[in-house]
Amino acid sequence: MAEQSQAYTLYHPAVQRWIYQRGWDRLRDAQERAAELIITGERDVIIASATANGKTEAALLPICSVLAHKQDLGVGAGVAVLYVSPLKALINDQYDRICDLAGALDLVVHRWHGDAPAAGKARVLRTPAGLLLITPESLEALLVRHPDRIRRIFGGLRYVVVDELHSFAGTERGAQLQALLHRVEAAAARRIPRVALSATLGDYAGAAEFLRPRHGSQVAVVASTEPGGEIRLQVRGYLQPAAPAVPEKEPADRAAIADHLFQTLRGTDNLVFANSRAAVEVYADMLTQRAVRSGLPATFLAHHGSLAKEVREHVEQRLKDSATPVTAICTSTLELGLDVGTVDSVAQIGAPPSVAGLRQRLGRSGRRPGRPAVLRVYVAEPELTAGLSPTDALRAELFQAVAMIELLIASWYEAPDTAGLHLSTLIQQVLSATVQHGGATAAQLFDLLCARGPFHRVDRPTFAAVLRDLGRHELLEQQPGGLLLPGREGERLLAHYSFYASFRTSMDYRLVADGYTLGSLPVDRPILPGTFLIFGGARWRVISVDSAQRVIELTAAEAGRPPVFPGTGGEVADEVRRAMHRLYRSTAVPRYLDATARTMLAEGRAGFHAYGHATSRIFAQQAETVLFPWRGDRIMNTLAVVLATHGLTVGQDGLAITVGNCSPTQLRELIRKLAAGPAPEPDALAATVRAKVHDKYDRYLSEEVLNRAYAARALDVPGAWATLVELTGA
Repeated sequence: MAEQSQAYTLYHPAVQRWIYQRGWDRLRDAQERAAELIITGERDVIIASATANGKTEAALLPICSVLAHKQDLGVGAGVAVLYVSPLKALINDQYDRICDLAGALDLVVHRWHGDAPAAGKARVLRTPAGLLLITPESLEALLVRHPDRIRRIFGGLRYVVVDELHSFAGTERGAQLQALLHRVEAAAARRIPRVALSATLGDYAGAAEFLRPRHGSQVAVVASTEPGGEIRLQVRGYLQPAAPAVPEKEPADRAAIADHLFQTLRGTDNLVFANSRAAVEVYADMLTQRAVRSGLPATFLAHHGSLAKEVREHVEQRLKDSATPVTAICTSTLELGLDVGTVDSVAQIGAPPSVAGLRQRLGRSGRRPGRPAVLRVYVAEPELTAGLSPTDALRAELFQAVAMIELLIASWYEAPDTAGLHLSTLIQQVLSATVQHGGATAAQLFDLLCARGPFHRVDRPTFAAVLRDLGRHELLEQQPGGLLLPGREGERLLAHYSFYASFRTSMDYRLVADGYTLGSLPVDRPILPGTFLIFGGARWRVISVDSAQRVIELTAAEAGRPPVFPGTGGEVADEVRRAMHRLYRSTAVPRYLDATARTMLAEGRAGFHAYGHATSRIFAQQAETVLFPWRGDRIMNTLAVVLATHGLTVGQDGLAITVGNCSPTQLRELIRKLAAGPAPEPDALAATVRAKVHDKYDRYLSEEVLNRAYAARALDVPGAWATLVELTGA
């Protein structure tokens, strides 16, 4: 390899020996190209490569080579590498893998998260050294709880690695991560090279700007050019009966999907992605019942975030064990790079939440040499009847799934949302920074977090307004000299473990059976003894409910129904809806559709043309008018808000905006008038929206500041006005 690989010659001899001992005959493309960039450390680096294509090694082989050459990295010298991961389970997976490489170089590896051993955390505090694997929440807790040790822990930091970059970009958690990395650099008093890893990036410039805010153009992107493996893909269509389902009987479409899953997947290792925790429970139960009736062992298991850690880990271990074939029915909990062994195939029930998510899910299959990635997508659409609405006749679920697959084939993925102000997370960071620094002035906080920090879209007046809101709610209090400290409410928030997460955590009830915790359940309505539940893919009856201790006692039962889980689907991107519109106007029939899906595709296109969608966007539907902008959810939301400000009754449902008390002619005239006039200020438009509290600490913001946050997060006024101009010809 030494003669063929430039990167190999740059590595420390101990790293070369580690590679040789593993029998590698070559380095991957990304590993070759990233080595010199990382070793020199002059630029931040993004490594973009398919799942199981050696991204972790592309980062750590050169990093460990640098560390092996250093003589000042002994015990107590400070953490040398900060490795941030989005999941505790992913850290646990990576720990053994990284220890194998680091151990060959006498480098220690620590993991720090809520479930990690306390002894390991104590060692980091006592004698920091080596590599530290950590979640954002635990890094936040470290800064808040041990501010006097931060400079000692991170003073010698050489590299930061961010795993699964796409999972952070554009989210509140991502804004928290940006702030934390900036605060770590401030404590070290120097720039620290950042290396980010991802298998799903559609906008390298946006990802680079996220990794190093305001300096994204200086980030080097190493995108693998190695061809992907073979993909075997099928979209299967199913009909939802027009007649209502008989109580206690499986709906025909769900039963048919479960039958095919059972017949196809039993005896092999698979992942079945459903789009909600309730759907996971439904299909896990249906598949388990089929196994019971067939006299087969229970190999269909549920996996989602409400299940207890021990339950999830049991499923993950079963997946890794090649001797015990198992199929996990899951949400996005198994979407990221968690090691679940060699999965034979992936199934997706319903249209996927995003193209990027579909790419991640597909990447869980086909990881064995010479084996293809296998993806089956199951889509159910209602039977065509005389009373079916024009929207249902379009077969929108099928067209969205196909549009996303076509975009995936074209290597298009959603770009990270960079427009948000993330004021809820800014509140968290203000409180956290005041504790870390033993108090700070308003000017110091603005300089740390906004002027030089990641919240650079928050201007000084907005920041001042946020501080006034925090003072009004007693989250902060100001000393006579201007020093800001946590107030009474701020101290209360800081004292609770939930403070370290930037996202809202609910007060769930713990589900217990025979003394064993199955998981937790958000309870918004009373659950009474005698109620039947499906949870963890098994059927239960509620024995008792302890409201004081928030515990629900269960026992095994013969019947059950899935609980109600909160939450909504993801935001559909503008390009997805545009791709759907192109698909309706096309005559091409993808080869991966089964016979029923092909029929549904033809029916959707027939409905599209029969109702006049090829020439118009506005239609009369009984007493209402229906508008089809063919745009993403953010533009759709903006249009709905604009129309509502003109006294119209507006509803948004997938593809369409439904308008009451307005004829098609009146709506066309209003659209022409709006398109010809000036676009409103986003904040003024947001002021007309009633429900704006969305993120964890939004409740502390004044109406004026909430308007700014909502406008940045949920409105696209330029995009909406461009759409109005386009609609003038509809």
